[in-house]
Amino acid sequence: MDPESGWPTRESRLKLYKDTLCLAYQSLGVVYGDISISPIYVYTSTFSGRLKFNEEDDVIFGVLSLVFWTLTLIPLCKYIIFVLGADDNGEGGTFALYSLLCRRAKLGLFSAFHAQNDHLSADSPGLPIKETKTSSLLKEFFDMHHSSQIVLLLVVLLGTSMVIGDGILTPSMSVLSAVNGLKIKATDLHERYTVLIACVILVGLFTLQHFGTHRVGSLFAPIMLAWLLCISGVGIYNTIHWNPGVVRAFSPHYVYIFFKKAGKAGWSSLGGIVLCITGAEAMFADLGHFSQLSIRIAFTAVVYPCLILAYMGEAAYLSKHKEDMERSFYKAIPEVVFWPVFIIATVATVVGSQAIISATFSIISQCRALRCFPRVKVIHTSSQIHGQVYIPEVNWILMVLCLAVVVGFRDTDMIGYAYGLAVTTVMLVTTCLMFLVVIMVWRRNVLAAVAFVVIFGSLELLYLSACFAKIHKGGWLSLVFSLIVLSIMCTWHYGTLNKHSYESHNKVCLDMLLNLGSNQGMTRVPGICLIYSNVVPGVPPMFAHFVTNFPAFHQILIFVTIQPLTVPNVPVNQRFLVSRIGPSEFRFFQCVVQYGYKDVRKDSHAFESHLIDTVAEFLHSGGDDCDAGTSGGEMSMNHQQLSRQGPGDAVASRKKVRFRGVGCSKELDELAEARESGLAYMMGNTCVLATETSSYLRKFIINVVYGFLRRNCRRPETALGVPHTSLIEVGMVYRV
Repeated sequence: MDPESGWPTRESRLKLYKDTLCLAYQSLGVVYGDISISPIYVYTSTFSGRLKFNEEDDVIFGVLSLVFWTLTLIPLCKYIIFVLGADDNGEGGTFALYSLLCRRAKLGLFSAFHAQNDHLSADSPGLPIKETKTSSLLKEFFDMHHSSQIVLLLVVLLGTSMVIGDGILTPSMSVLSAVNGLKIKATDLHERYTVLIACVILVGLFTLQHFGTHRVGSLFAPIMLAWLLCISGVGIYNTIHWNPGVVRAFSPHYVYIFFKKAGKAGWSSLGGIVLCITGAEAMFADLGHFSQLSIRIAFTAVVYPCLILAYMGEAAYLSKHKEDMERSFYKAIPEVVFWPVFIIATVATVVGSQAIISATFSIISQCRALRCFPRVKVIHTSSQIHGQVYIPEVNWILMVLCLAVVVGFRDTDMIGYAYGLAVTTVMLVTTCLMFLVVIMVWRRNVLAAVAFVVIFGSLELLYLSACFAKIHKGGWLSLVFSLIVLSIMCTWHYGTLNKHSYESHNKVCLDMLLNLGSNQGMTRVPGICLIYSNVVPGVPPMFAHFVTNFPAFHQILIFVTIQPLTVPNVPVNQRFLVSRIGPSEFRFFQCVVQYGYKDVRKDSHAFESHLIDTVAEFLHSGGDDCDAGTSGGEMSMNHQQLSRQGPGDAVASRKKVRFRGVGCSKELDELAEARESGLAYMMGNTCVLATETSSYLRKFIINVVYGFLRRNCRRPETALGVPHTSLIEVGMVYRV
């Protein structure tokens, strides 16, 4: 940037262009792996039904026309032009859209609390956009009907569960389709051997996951670039050699001819054609790893033209070799380059599978952070890219399910039907959320939102209807996977909300606690105790249960609450929010630790040191005539005066806290002494049960399903990295 003119210098512009092109190149291996390998199975799946008996050129050209216009409308127009612009602080995906609605439109179940944290958002909408009449009506509708907010969350979780289902179907479909190419040269090869080879590749793929995508990421882009150049080169050759007239299929008139001649068989074949856009959602879901411009450049300049050339060449070959419809991709490869293309295809399917597996880890990590998924171990595999994570439990479950699908089905057509249903459902959910974003976040005219839904939603509904017709032929698989994942997510979220609600309604009045302590001869022991709870603000019921049975606690108490927010990342200097509970002589503090859904806590010792240092800064800055905060300079923080708060109070009174210099120094000395004496941790070991008057369904959900998930997920102390030697567990039964 030129300091005098305010305009970027030539060097800075060149660096920006270079970085953008570098990101575009890297995105080929991470973002576009799935959609780039779709030519392997699109025509095979499309002509697997009754359509294979229709051998007219107009039908083949009609399929190509549908593929061309589907690729043009959905990935190019919908995602590249519109959806990528609906990012949440640079993050994309279903949860990002929901987060955007929660914060910017104050919509959704998370909006009530996270509205006050909108200052953590890094986006800068500029001047406030005037609210339209339609956005006001929609906001009023969601405010009046709480059930509509629940439905919205269920729709988001449905889309998320379908993406997780893709993590099972993509590796199975891609690897098995690639390995089946061996049958072109080894016609006598038994099916069991192709299945065995596919299983070996899948085991190797999932075994390598613990290394992290950053260790092999440098290999992804050149592999996918070589693959795209291969299929585009073969496509150009086939087009020129077999039927140059195939370019006429770009006319939408051939879509009309296709449905006119193919009839119901043509509509049924849409379940195969839709596979040409598998992975389009990854352009939005993986936005956090790259930039909008880099993703747009990579698709429009490389991926889109290469895919069009590949599909065009395969259609040209089919128009002259109609007997090869069921194995057209490998049959269309010229003999001289068959084995190199086969090897690249097999490696490319592994890369494409890697992309969706990494996306699955990232999505589950986001769901866990927002308390919509049971606690699992999240390993941060890259210090540069925060979104690259590895989840061991999920990895091995995905591997077992992939192997079960390959061994159990052995048929790419049946897997393809399930795959198509998952893809179209996710895209339709994105379209519905974009309708709300256009009206309530962008504040555009309702006609623009309706046009968006009509153009893209109608096409997705057409494909979805064809996929639903194949439920009995394998489409049920994606429904089963998504319903299982959706049930787990909803049950965990429902049970967690009830647990937190019980704690909030049964939090302890500080006066009652102190009176209890004075009557029982409360003893203070040296040291600091971090008491983890979900109560903000106030004292959790398990602490009162502890002092009732053991009337002693540490010299300094810090009630710690981990609070996930619907923003991707929270700056470190805004992560710890410290306030005081009661008079200063009690030495009770509240610390709310805010994490975004992309943040990962990696070092327990560093976390505790930062927390105590933040309390010290809070005490040190308390002598100023300002609100105390977590860092120097201008700091703002709301401090709760809780000494008079009753158990049922929902909101504490807020006031500006001041400390005298002498008192502040004394407290700092006591904090340092307590820190030297040692650190202890207190957590609740609760058993959550439904009340006796609850319905049988509620008892089943809370007592059986939620109880099973809590017993088999990671323990809270393990997830937080709390050392067992310093842990105090307090057992309680919550009747919710």
